[in-house]
Amino acid sequence: MTVFVAPELLAVQPEPIRFFNRYTGAMETEEVYGEPFMRWTYGTRMGTLALHGLAKRALFSQWYGWRMNRAISSRRVAPFIQKYGLNASEFLEHPEVFKSFNEFFYRKLKPHARPVDPDPIAVVFPADGRHLGFADASKVEGIFVKGQAFDLKTLIQDEKLTAQFEKGSIVMSRLCPVDYHRFHFPVAGTPGKPQLINGPLFSVSPIALRQNIRFLFENRRARTVIETKEHGRVLMFEIGATNVGSIEFTFVPDQPVQKGAEKGYFKFGGSSMITLFEPGRITLSDDLLQHTRSHVELYARIGDRMAVWK
Repeated sequence: MTVFVAPELLAVQPEPIRFFNRYTGAMETEEVYGEPFMRWTYGTRMGTLALHGLAKRALFSQWYGWRMNRAISSRRVAPFIQKYGLNASEFLEHPEVFKSFNEFFYRKLKPHARPVDPDPIAVVFPADGRHLGFADASKVEGIFVKGQAFDLKTLIQDEKLTAQFEKGSIVMSRLCPVDYHRFHFPVAGTPGKPQLINGPLFSVSPIALRQNIRFLFENRRARTVIETKEHGRVLMFEIGATNVGSIEFTFVPDQPVQKGAEKGYFKFGGSSMITLFEPGRITLSDDLLQHTRSHVELYARIGDRMAVWK
């Protein structure tokens, strides 16, 4: 297959996406799925026209989701596993069982593949991915580009909740297409019904966020309030993005859940989650804070510790 690369991209060596892997203890370079198209879309004049005319719109993602639901798309599964080195022994079902690429994409894992930290004071990551953590949500700026600030009010779309979480802790979790795409509860508690906040569907890859961080807090998203017995409220967002067919929830609102219980899944496409805690409730993990201060994402998996209750 021939991949078109715009001439203006050939003249500039693209900046790689680097992250720190908690398990290998080393800096690693992300292999971006569909990178030539991503860099053309978010790095060229023609790409920008295509982005605003088509790619950010729900219809485009719905069309792509339809393609990934077709039986013929199952041919992509084995090459994808091989190319990105996925551990198929973790899958609940054998790769040959999946009837489409989307079925493979939101696959389940064996229970032991993602053990949940049993310590009662532990708060766990809600998804496999690359994470950034800030002790004060009102001071999030320069994450991907110097001078760009994070707008919590726009993200939350509720004045009372914004005031409640404004100076609390925030964790941003970015999922790539190669990741396990089910997401889970970071704490035990009682979650309410997810509230849909409409918006566009820009990519949330660093390639796009280096152009405009507003994509992260203006995209279509779902907001869930979790009531905990001893630690107040926790706020969770699932954020849609280009080629995310939809966000599906598998929990029952207003029913208690255990820490690490499944909350739902993303259909095809990389996406993000944001978790917010009230001020003074948690202490984020040292490695998460350390790498965030250096503007480096930390790779960690669902169920592993991201904070402790105070």
